[in-house]
Amino acid sequence: MATAARSEARGAKSAKAHPVAEPTGSRPFSAFEWMLSLRYLRARRKEGFISVIAGFSFLGIMLGVATLIIVMAVMNGFRTELLSKILGLNGHILVQPIDSPLTDYDAVAKRIAGVPGIKLAVPLVEGQALASSAFNAGGVLVRGLSEANLRALPAIGANIRQGTLEGFDEGSGIAIGKRLADQLSLQAGDNLTLVAPRGAVTPMGTTPRIKVYKIAAVFEIGMSEYDSAFVFMPLAESQAYFNKDGDVTAIEVYTDNPDNVERLRSQVQAAAERPVYIIDWRQRNATFFNALQVERNVMFLILTLIVVVAAFNIVSGLNMLVKDKGRDIGILRTMGASRGAVMRIFLVTGAAIGVVGTLAGFLLGLVVCLNVEEIRQFISWLTATELFSPELYYLSRLPAEMNAGETATVVMMALVLSFLAPLYPSWRAARLDPVEALRYE
Repeated sequence: MATAARSEARGAKSAKAHPVAEPTGSRPFSAFEWMLSLRYLRARRKEGFISVIAGFSFLGIMLGVATLIIVMAVMNGFRTELLSKILGLNGHILVQPIDSPLTDYDAVAKRIAGVPGIKLAVPLVEGQALASSAFNAGGVLVRGLSEANLRALPAIGANIRQGTLEGFDEGSGIAIGKRLADQLSLQAGDNLTLVAPRGAVTPMGTTPRIKVYKIAAVFEIGMSEYDSAFVFMPLAESQAYFNKDGDVTAIEVYTDNPDNVERLRSQVQAAAERPVYIIDWRQRNATFFNALQVERNVMFLILTLIVVVAAFNIVSGLNMLVKDKGRDIGILRTMGASRGAVMRIFLVTGAAIGVVGTLAGFLLGLVVCLNVEEIRQFISWLTATELFSPELYYLSRLPAEMNAGETATVVMMALVLSFLAPLYPSWRAARLDPVEALRYE
């Protein structure tokens, strides 16, 4: 400001020095330049409008960076949670017979399980049915598999909420999801009626098969679509129920690393030693995960615009500051300050807004990501609404997983914009002619 410049001039005269050329010889980004830059950030009463613009620029960059970090973390967490739930229940590779029933499923599964990189090979029978109780009814997907394989499934064995899987093979009990149990108003120990469209063949046609089963266990995976649609029954019982005479529908193969399925396809094909059709999890869920990736990229581009707009606010605010400080610039140049010194003063002033805003946005994003589920629950309680409905988003909680590379990219992008935005206004300030600058009122 003009007061600071005049104070420097009076101080130099009182020291009986030559008309102040000290800034000319000062090194770049000296204490003198930092002092003026930080003073220009503190607005006086007549410069209040410039301060408001700087404040909005700071808030824009802070909120833009924080929003980018939060959205990217939530979408990463959403993808990771979905992937873990889907692959925890469904195999990474599905092996189906082509020309004949899979009656030798035990031998085929044993050979496939012996392939290096294969963790589990599960023969299963799969079919659709109607599940009903005295209170409600709904369509379900019934899977039949052995007790040992059911316990070995990552999503089931460790998520039994009611009942037990003890003696699953010997009994005629079934395991159902928690949401399905809630929808039917049932719990472990109650009876559930299953109706299959294809039952016994009679002279009058195929009649539906209706059978009552006792609920042996209730599981909760955490993915609403699975918890409300899956029913597990013993393998032998499912073969009888779906008219599978000693064969199975398919073999689900679980690998040590889902990303290695392409390398293992040929080995699984060879281990089967019979014509089989193989499909992996990427093909089965390609549309879903591709849509997630596209949505993630589009959200990143859209939210980046918030940071860009905030950077433009820095440009406009700094241009007004340069115009307002024209007399100060003229005095500084007359005192011997170089064009580089003037440019650095305004560069630091503009960049400080962006850098501090970026750091504040990073901290805000970090805090929100670490407490996103608690924040969701609080907002849901405050508004008395379901903010993250499991029926719409499949998951029962809001996940957030910060990726170090993505977070660093967001922060670096904001910092680069923060340093690029004040370049032009700073260059304009440095190009001002001292005589013309002193004419500013």
